[in-house]
Amino acid sequence: MHESTISRATSNKWVHTPQGLFELKYFFNAGINREDGGEDIASEAVKRFIKQIVGAEEPKRPYSDQKLVELLRAQHKIDIARRTVAKYREQLGILPSAQRKKSF
Repeated sequence: MHESTISRATSNKWVHTPQGLFELKYFFNAGINREDGGEDIASEAVKRFIKQIVGAEEPKRPYSDQKLVELLRAQHKIDIARRTVAKYREQLGILPSAQRKKSF
């Protein structure tokens, strides 16, 4: 089935498990293409890479979303759009680079 069909079918539906209450979409991760044509990578893995990169950045010179795209491409061969990086960054609760900058 197409990804959009699954998305519509699982929209606004939740499941109660012994581990807690989850939206059905939680169990369906979109795949992100690899630049080298390798196996797709889960969006959750990309979010983890973004979190690691931002966690290791220099506080005086935080990375822009475009720089994160370039680093993901260089380090992990992940082909991703800047707006997707921005969306994942917001979902992770990571502020934009201008607001992460430390002046001291």
